[in-house]
Amino acid sequence: MRPPIDMTAPARVLPPVLQRITFPVIGAPLFIISNPKLVIAQCIAGVVGAMPALNARPAAQLDEWLAEITEALAAHDRAHPDAPAAPFAINQIVHRSNDRLEHDMQVCAKYEVPIVITSLGAREDVNQGVHAWGGIVLHDVINNVFAHKAIEKGADGLIPVAAGAGGHASVKSPFAMVAEIREWFGGPLALSGAIASGGAILAARAMGADFAYIGSAFIATDEARAVESYKQMVIDCNSDDIVYSNFYTGVHGNYLKGSIRNAGMDPDHLPQSDPSKMSFASGDGDAAAKAWKDIWGCGQGIGAIREVVPAAALVARFKREYAEARARICAG
Repeated sequence: MRPPIDMTAPARVLPPVLQRITFPVIGAPLFIISNPKLVIAQCIAGVVGAMPALNARPAAQLDEWLAEITEALAAHDRAHPDAPAAPFAINQIVHRSNDRLEHDMQVCAKYEVPIVITSLGAREDVNQGVHAWGGIVLHDVINNVFAHKAIEKGADGLIPVAAGAGGHASVKSPFAMVAEIREWFGGPLALSGAIASGGAILAARAMGADFAYIGSAFIATDEARAVESYKQMVIDCNSDDIVYSNFYTGVHGNYLKGSIRNAGMDPDHLPQSDPSKMSFASGDGDAAAKAWKDIWGCGQGIGAIREVVPAAALVARFKREYAEARARICAG
């Protein structure tokens, strides 16, 4: 049953930490690929830089990485008081198979991570933990039902992961997802799904999102911890080269067909996996990590990505295209 429209939904006022973002983009945390170097570059360029906690392997490395990020951003802010860095985010997989969650949350508490992005389940205890140190929680969702559950359990904002997003994604149109959520929710909203240009960022804002949530475009950056053949495949391919399958983790996601062929499989005839056995285990060398290492997640928006550049240059292009798109609309 469709939930009733909440006519008392709060006004769209962003939390102070999100008001520090000078350009409406949140860099999506990329499993294996995101690292402190990329996060720092994104933040200094004015967009939120993010990485999964699980990218730090072994677990003790997370402390080192958060120290590196916080110290680098603090140094930048001291040197550039008129152009401070955007806040950073850490992604936590809250699915029961993540046996590192408690440890990683303790490390995030130590550094008072300003934004925590939660995935694969919404948990009140995690949200309360983040709020205890003054951070906020953005939860990614694939439909309006899960959006309601996330807010009911204390998330501060939502990331609707629409059709075409890289990695785990839904089949929902971004127009449908944003419209349905905005009927009842006035809080922070970051739209994900095939966004790889300044015009697409403006479109996300026009339909009601506060931010564009961009991942795949940042794979093709100098700082990204992706092998060169992965980056090359991103810039060589387009939406026709993406396959949607649940074979690798039990959850449907988008992947590059070329990486599947390189692994000796037919991307057009992949078997179905059992969703009840999905796993995102965190142990070093685990099967899930090996799958993501060899089978490359990627979204449908990569047709707009045609070269490997520094993250700062990519953000600069987004800003230029965003301004040009706004100018075209105003001129029309």
